Amino acid sequence: MAIKSVEISELESKAANVYEAIVVLSKRARQINEETKLEFNQRLETISILPSSSNPEEEEPDANPDQLRISLEFEKRPKPTEEAIREILNDELKFRYKEPEAPASVAE
Repeated sequence: MAIKSVEISELESKAANVYEAIVVLSKRARQINEETKLEFNQRLETISILPSSSNPEEEEPDANPDQLRISLEFEKRPKPTEEAIREILNDELKFRYKEPEAPASVAE
């Protein structure tokens, strides 16, 4: 797989500085990864597990063609980091700082 370079000046133009852009990208990549993992597990749950047709003492069950098809489909998807970079460069990613919480007043 070829590595695509990204101009730092492009990233820096999307945030206050390059470090902020990298933090935003890493958080978004983690979100995308969690969403993908959840979708993958949900799709695998719908597949019935085929019983092993050979020796029951075998440790590895036979490969399920549906599981392999789903796995290959997910492997072909863009990596979470690539997706996050694409989103920020195309201005599809919006971010903001958390508002500081006001200290709770103590009732006397």
